Amino acid sequence: MQFLRRVSKLPTQALNKTKTSSYRPFLAAKPFGLPNFNSAKFFASVETPTPEASNAGDILNVLNSESTAHFRNIAIIAHVDHGKTTLVDSLIKKSGAGSEEVRSMDSNQLEQEKGITILSKCTGVTYKGYKINIVDTPGHADFGGEVERIMSMVDGVVLVVCAVEGPMPQTKFVLNKALKQGIKPIVVINKVDRPGARVKEVENEVFDLFCSLDCRDDLLDYPLFHASARDAWASRGLGEEKKDITCIFESVVEHIAPPKVDVGTEFSMLVSQTESNTYFGKMLIGRINSGSVKVGDKIFSVDAKGEVAEVNKVFKIIRRYGMSQIEMPKAVAGDIVSIAGFTNATVTHTLNEYGKTTVLPSIPIDPPMLSIDIAVNNSPLAGKEGTKITSSAIKDKLTKEAENDVALRVSFGGDANAKSSKGDSAFEVQGRGDLHLGVMIERMRREGFEMAITPPKVVFQTVGKKVTEPIEVLSIEVGHHYSASIIEKVTNRKGSLVACDELDKEKQRIIFHIPTRGLLGLRSDLLNDTKGTAVVTSEFLEYQDYKGPLDTSRKGAIISIIDGVATAYGIKELEMHGTMFVKPGTKVYNGMVIGEHNKEDDIELNVTKEKKLTNVRSVNAEEKLILTPPRIFTLEEAISYVRDDEIIEVTPENIRIRKKELDPVQRKKIRRDNKNEKKNFK
Repeated sequence: MQFLRRVSKLPTQALNKTKTSSYRPFLAAKPFGLPNFNSAKFFASVETPTPEASNAGDILNVLNSESTAHFRNIAIIAHVDHGKTTLVDSLIKKSGAGSEEVRSMDSNQLEQEKGITILSKCTGVTYKGYKINIVDTPGHADFGGEVERIMSMVDGVVLVVCAVEGPMPQTKFVLNKALKQGIKPIVVINKVDRPGARVKEVENEVFDLFCSLDCRDDLLDYPLFHASARDAWASRGLGEEKKDITCIFESVVEHIAPPKVDVGTEFSMLVSQTESNTYFGKMLIGRINSGSVKVGDKIFSVDAKGEVAEVNKVFKIIRRYGMSQIEMPKAVAGDIVSIAGFTNATVTHTLNEYGKTTVLPSIPIDPPMLSIDIAVNNSPLAGKEGTKITSSAIKDKLTKEAENDVALRVSFGGDANAKSSKGDSAFEVQGRGDLHLGVMIERMRREGFEMAITPPKVVFQTVGKKVTEPIEVLSIEVGHHYSASIIEKVTNRKGSLVACDELDKEKQRIIFHIPTRGLLGLRSDLLNDTKGTAVVTSEFLEYQDYKGPLDTSRKGAIISIIDGVATAYGIKELEMHGTMFVKPGTKVYNGMVIGEHNKEDDIELNVTKEKKLTNVRSVNAEEKLILTPPRIFTLEEAISYVRDDEIIEVTPENIRIRKKELDPVQRKKIRRDNKNEKKNFK
């Protein structure tokens, strides 16, 4: 492994001032999701005296310090797009450990494409002799499990609230999780320089939110800052100098208490996250609860039931500094580190000193609300685009996903209709929402998996003899002229109007309580009806009594009746019947959904038809075909769109929608039987 390491050459001044034998070189190997560490560039940048760190020797002394009084562990929490990751970037740069990248913590490819944070990620900085660990968290409700599981790692939170939008549903969710653990908050009103900022109103709304959550009186006395994370400045008042973001560091040091741990007892650490490293294998991430650990120590990994899952030696101890990772010989209680050397240990496991089986309690995770069934792809095009197409490969991948994502649940015995023709079983996967499940499936398809996915179903609960279903708070920001149609559409899905607030002369915020079933496919409909201007967010509220059947009927489907390749002539002939989902050159097969019909019934047509060639010449013989662009589904849109008699075919190259029953004769028989059942029921 010697070739994986590179000894960093410290400047002469730094070497003279560095009197610690515990120094270890920075890793030259590229860590998971983070860039290589350029030691020469880094140390050259910190030779210039700054308030944050005078030289590289001081930084190393702070990072290798074992004084828990100088540890601070904080999480940045907020609603989506309120500026969490941008604030983390500014804090890292101000500390002298950052890069010039924008949204540097969103290193995952899916995060960069979607523009949101999906995974919680930890980094560290130094400030005036203090070691500050910062955890960047997701802001979307579907990834609330990432926020819940890191609350045991931190002692304080920085709540970021947009000065224009104010507290949103996810703001309440993440703040409630923090206050339940008694974690001290710091409030940052971000984007105060934007037009339309409502600074004073938002301050009052934030305080009202704290009061509504019945938090302790001491937690109401929180520091408040006005900031522009994009421009890297913050102040305690709008009239103060807009210099830099140092005041937030000062508040973290003064307001957030150091971790309450005991270094003198035996080692224990609750695993809060796992990640994969190219060179070191699985990395277990968490805050050390007690004692200390050194490279080479023999450690017990204990599951939640108190049973020993694995016994192994600590191979590497890694801590993060800025956008780099540092190898450490030893770590003590209160610090957040990554430990390598284990293969079976996973999230919620407790790492203990050899011979100890202590179980550290983990924070309860809210239950999932949606479920889908995943099975082997059995369409006529199966196996032609993917490399991982077997049931065992899908099972192994889903098992690993469930281990790493505490909000995800996987079980056997899914929908019988989703089974492949070979009899392979379907796997039931439960998650927080369509985006949560969609991101997991997207990761799988990029790894070469082919799958068949059934429409999502809501996870009901039975209390006594009553059936209950999840209810969510739906918030819609929209123009006044769209409000009437939106209220009608939501109430048709069993939604109840709760409030309607005026934001300005042109916009208002409408709040509903609606069953999770009613949200399936609603977002895309609202965006289409409002020409993309609506801002739609939702948050889980509680389980309530079953609201009855919903009127969510969709228009019929245009179904291909033949195997082949779609042609421009065939598509042009079918455009009069509805919206097409395919373009010329797309492979189609019998039973594949190729468009949405204008009417409510399904229609079977031939999209592979070619123009007949004759010797007769006419004026229109060479007429140019102008086609309407097809509707292309993302994975999340397809999950929300499909009906009960359809399946989503997911491959590395395409996302297709098809009928569960490909044979048109059998489909007609099933429709006839369903109609007879409804008549008999009436």
